[in-house]
Amino acid sequence: MIKQIEGGVCAAKGFTASGIYCGIRKKNNKNDLALIFSKVPAHAAAVYTTNLVKGAPLTVTKNHIADGIAQAVLCNSGNANTCNSDGIEIAEKMSSLAAEKLGISKDDMVIASTGVIGQKLNITPIANGMDKLVSLLSETGEDEAAKAIMTTDTVMKKVAVEFEIDGKTCRMGGIAKGSGMIHPNMATMLVFLTTDAAISAAMLQKALSHDVQKTFNMLSVDGDTSTNDMVTILANGLAGNGEITEEGPAFDTFMKALNTITIALCRSIAGDGEGATKLLECDVTGAADEKTAAVVAKSVITSSLLKAAMFGADANWGRVLCAIGYSGADLDVNKVDVAFKSAKGILPVCKNGAGVDFSEEFAKEVLLEKEITILVELNSGSAGATAWGCDLTYDYVKINGDYRS
Repeated sequence: MIKQIEGGVCAAKGFTASGIYCGIRKKNNKNDLALIFSKVPAHAAAVYTTNLVKGAPLTVTKNHIADGIAQAVLCNSGNANTCNSDGIEIAEKMSSLAAEKLGISKDDMVIASTGVIGQKLNITPIANGMDKLVSLLSETGEDEAAKAIMTTDTVMKKVAVEFEIDGKTCRMGGIAKGSGMIHPNMATMLVFLTTDAAISAAMLQKALSHDVQKTFNMLSVDGDTSTNDMVTILANGLAGNGEITEEGPAFDTFMKALNTITIALCRSIAGDGEGATKLLECDVTGAADEKTAAVVAKSVITSSLLKAAMFGADANWGRVLCAIGYSGADLDVNKVDVAFKSAKGILPVCKNGAGVDFSEEFAKEVLLEKEITILVELNSGSAGATAWGCDLTYDYVKINGDYRS
């Protein structure tokens, strides 16, 4: 049984966190430097952006955790440290500064940065803030860390769960940032996960790599794949369960816990998309196979026309069919059923590829809610998939029209 509990990255035993304003951002009303620390070395795994342009922190992190071990995560916001000639040098310097204060090897540091691309990152404020950042590490510091990784996010994103393996109580938690430049093909946001469950580095990587295919890779806000972002997980084993080294019941439980965390964060990120007023979820059922279902769900959720319609509470279901039609999926559009669902009820709008009569008044009621589900039944099999996104609003353009200021 997976039980959701209060907390985030400090929910698991042995993890502390902190966040401060050190001076990277122009304005001092937001934290801009975060630290997560495990009191013992942990097994580590990560997945990275597929963008050919990658931030220097990703290269450094990939090298550092090549041995499957990490003990701390350092992340700054306000500057992505991407497309800079000294980017690797700065990311390594960040590692050294934190590692020295923590008393660990710099090669056990995960480094991340988020913010403006193409501007040099000044190491001075990070160096000046390191003593304070480390001194504030605590089991209650996760909120300050979560705030420190935010850019255009409007809400803090954290979640934690509790589960049992080998009679031992285990915990897993996470924090995330993500509001713009969110699009399928891992990774497109920053997500930091921690757990006290004992699991080998190889199985941890297997779990994460498998999970993101059905969670973060099914998330889209604006169609832009970021240069910097990644998902990392540290597992320090302090729960005391027997180490998971192969597939089986224990691994299945771990996977369920991980999936609970990642789905919750996906929904939180999608609902907080830049300028968004609504969380959109597309549930595809009746597909011939999972690949088809995933392609259809992602095509629907990324349709700018549909996203705009959802902003206007317009039941323009033809845009759903249009997105399905150009998705590239092999299916019979004459079998497709579509409905919109929210807390106000379910509105069928299409049956066997053709429109059905519906009340425009009821449609408005359904689509004016904050969470909308687009139900797509392909009537061609038993496979399904879910994708998450948000509506497209005037504020998205406003936010990105002057992002650097």
